[in-house]
Amino acid sequence: MKKPKLPKVLTRKKNASLDENAENVPRITNETIAAHREEVLSSARKYIYPLQHSKHRIVLISTTLFITMIVVFFTYCTLALYKFQSTSTFLYRVTQVIPFPVARVGSDFVSYESYLFELRHYIHYYETQLKTDFTDPKNQEQLNEFKKRALDKVINDAYVKQLAKHNDVSVPDQEVNNQITILRTQNRLGGSDKVFEDVLKDFWGWTVDDFKRSLHQEILAQKVVAKLDTETKAKADNVLAQLKAGGDFAALAKQNSDDVVTKDNGGEFGFPVDKTNKDLSALTTDALFKLKPGQTSDIVDIGYALQILKNIEVSGDKIRGAHILFTYKDSGTYVNDLKDKQKARVYIGS
Repeated sequence: MKKPKLPKVLTRKKNASLDENAENVPRITNETIAAHREEVLSSARKYIYPLQHSKHRIVLISTTLFITMIVVFFTYCTLALYKFQSTSTFLYRVTQVIPFPVARVGSDFVSYESYLFELRHYIHYYETQLKTDFTDPKNQEQLNEFKKRALDKVINDAYVKQLAKHNDVSVPDQEVNNQITILRTQNRLGGSDKVFEDVLKDFWGWTVDDFKRSLHQEILAQKVVAKLDTETKAKADNVLAQLKAGGDFAALAKQNSDDVVTKDNGGEFGFPVDKTNKDLSALTTDALFKLKPGQTSDIVDIGYALQILKNIEVSGDKIRGAHILFTYKDSGTYVNDLKDKQKARVYIGS
């Protein structure tokens, strides 16, 4: 069966409609693609811009909060240290990181940390060993005295460091370790490392490094005085020369020794000395036990003084000994001269 034919008029209308629709279909070109891309991006920007703005506000708010926290932290630390003079562990740790000054000596600042280092070991000893309650008002005067003592010490230490630098005096770590070895050999620091560490912690709240730090400063002060006190060294050299020329030890001790207890007895200690004897300095005992019976030492520097030793005789593990002592001038002699030239400026009340 044949398909009926459409009238020509309808056919022409259909073709005309198709042609019209074809003309309305957009042509795909580089220009139309670019225009479409820009249209898509434009619609997306309304979401992107607020997000960027939010990030900017987050950074701004975070920075403001951080700066505010820093200001509050420093304000708190400043008030706690300089106004209320807190000695808390937290603030001590802060001063170990941030170099707050407690005083100024010439062009050098004295750290608050060094002041708390000295003060806290006084407080620790009295609180733990003597059960002193420093929150009790009746003990406030004693605490104030400790504060003054600690402050004076760290300021004097600063002057000593200046004198040491000017006179080319230093203390190598090995020198500190050698003194500790002598102390340990004589059982003055406990029979084992653990006992030594426990004693330091229990009595002073110190670690071994803290002890070395304190000993380092003590040796430095002694070496500065030894370098500057040329008169005492000359006196000791003169007596040693007389001994080597055949001089009598007992007679020279009576004439020259600064030890008023032993000089009239020819310098004899008056008791048998063993290696663990704590009535003599560790360096004295160490040098004495290196001598043979009847032998006299050269000049021995024991830190606060010079001395010449004699091993009179040995009885078992003990020695009958004598010495001629030459005491150095007090370190304050040299520190005070420097203090007169450059006054210390203190930032806290004592």
